[in-house]
Amino acid sequence: MAFEPPGRLVRALGETQHNGDGGAGDWLDKLPELAQQAVDLRELTVERVQAPGGRSSLVMLVRQTDGTPAVLKLAPDRARPESERAALAHWDGRGAVRLLNPGDTHGVLLLERLHPDLSVRSLPEAKALLEAAGTLRRLWVEPPAAHVFETVAERTGRQAEAMRATASADAEIGPLVDAALAAREELLAGPPEERLLHGTFRQSKVLAGERMPWLAVGPDPVVGECAFDLARLVRDRVEDLIASPSGSSITRRRVKRLAESLDVDQERLRGWTLFRAVESGVRARRVGRPRDAELLLEFAGWL
Repeated sequence: MAFEPPGRLVRALGETQHNGDGGAGDWLDKLPELAQQAVDLRELTVERVQAPGGRSSLVMLVRQTDGTPAVLKLAPDRARPESERAALAHWDGRGAVRLLNPGDTHGVLLLERLHPDLSVRSLPEAKALLEAAGTLRRLWVEPPAAHVFETVAERTGRQAEAMRATASADAEIGPLVDAALAAREELLAGPPEERLLHGTFRQSKVLAGERMPWLAVGPDPVVGECAFDLARLVRDRVEDLIASPSGSSITRRRVKRLAESLDVDQERLRGWTLFRAVESGVRARRVGRPRDAELLLEFAGWL
């Protein structure tokens, strides 16, 4: 099976190598062989590689031996595929794509086929936010007993260290980083809420399905408070917000509307939105995506 990995995946893994993750390049070099092994072992027929695809995994549209359409996903260890597998197995199709190989291993996920080219982002903005929020609500369940998922405190702790290191060499972003880190400290001061969260939820992660209109895909699961999960949705279509002369007021209304619709504390949502926007902006700046960094940090300044 000859194929070229999608350009988006190649570029994203190149960024991780820039951050010192040499394993990403090794995985990419072995990807054709890994993909062939995964297809042969499961006796799948490949229709096509999904492009542009994601930034952390290879996605192929396949058919099983009985002709049933499915999706085969391969991801390197850094993308935490076994954590994704555990979350999808726990949700068991409630609000998320159904896992077809729960007992499998080695970074290979066989998933039910959704409509890969039709995400909730294709809807008008207000409708898209409504449908996305409704999907997210279904995912917020108690984590399994003795779970091994990363917590919000652990994940943001790693991110905070990287933010401090970047800010120490870049005084221009220092005030925003300080504000984001202060918000994190305040948000983590109380007893933690424990819900299984998608971790990287946004409109493009919600695809049209057959058994339900919309289902979430591609989680990077984490356990913590719901406001952390919802925060990423607040900045969806950030380029449109920045381009709008009333972008800052639209953002504040979006925070209020999403918080009220999902029974989340508005100030906690604002705080996590600030932290996550600054973290993403600083990371984009660090790996050489200045335009993305500019958009995200300007957005964060409105909060």
